[in-house]
Amino acid sequence: MPGKAHRKTRAAAPGDRSERLLSVVGWAGGAFLGAVLVFGAAVKALDPQAFVSQIEIEGLDFLLPAAVVTVIALALEVGLGSALILGVRRMWVLGPSALLVAFFLFLTGRSYYRDLRGIAAPEEAGCGCFGNLVERTPAEAFWQDLALMVPALALAFLGRRAASGLPWVRLAAVGALTVGLLAFARAAPDLPLDNLATRLKPGLAIDGICSGDGSSRLCLSTVVPELEEGEHWLVIADLDEDLGKAVDGLNQHVFAGGRMWVLSSATPDENRTFFWSYGPAFEIREAPPTFLAPLYRTLPRSFRVRDGVVAETVSGLPPEP
Repeated sequence: MPGKAHRKTRAAAPGDRSERLLSVVGWAGGAFLGAVLVFGAAVKALDPQAFVSQIEIEGLDFLLPAAVVTVIALALEVGLGSALILGVRRMWVLGPSALLVAFFLFLTGRSYYRDLRGIAAPEEAGCGCFGNLVERTPAEAFWQDLALMVPALALAFLGRRAASGLPWVRLAAVGALTVGLLAFARAAPDLPLDNLATRLKPGLAIDGICSGDGSSRLCLSTVVPELEEGEHWLVIADLDEDLGKAVDGLNQHVFAGGRMWVLSSATPDENRTFFWSYGPAFEIREAPPTFLAPLYRTLPRSFRVRDGVVAETVSGLPPEP
């Protein structure tokens, strides 16, 4: 009898190992997908206003205001993502996660299809699923999302075990993380995070500050080639009344022998109107919104360039000379 029991235990062991292996693989797939979702939510929380703008551009505010859609989207991403990382793989987590993945693929797939057909997208639109920090072409966005999320989602269904009750401790952690990220997103615009939340930060060469691809690629070294030598201040701004009131202070940089430039997406007519209304001594260079938007969270934003390298960034206007 003892021998038979021992043989039964040994026979069952390979099956137990297989189940444990499937469970580990399933958790790893879910955790990877969860990490992608949490990363995307965290990056977008750094600049929630840019996410609101993208929701408006994509037309996703047809039922609720874009700000409300932003809160719901961030809560879903961080909530489902953190649940998967913590190993909560119930169907009421995996089901919504699958729908969220499908929705992301629909958005990136639609942009990819339009790009293939040569259908012009809104000028401000971009593949911002991971915020302004990650620049992706429509093709890259679709295929990367497909490769990153779909296999991980499929693996997350492996090795699931029937369980009764609710994992209260892990759900409490998910709730705390969700509330924490939403609170951070609300406070982020007032925090000094521009260097972290945008593609403009000290140490970057101007020929590395670019947007677009192929023949449409545009770099700061093309917009203002004079930056290659000497020291310059640049201001990203709208040509509005607020900037008009600051013209005298900005002109002081020019009168003191410095170089001052304003980057704006204003039209040539708006540029001329601003010039004749306020008399700037500095030059205004035009750049498309798709180039400027990843460089700031709020306007104006200023930065100093020395010999083709960004030396300093400032939220607002530059200090007086």
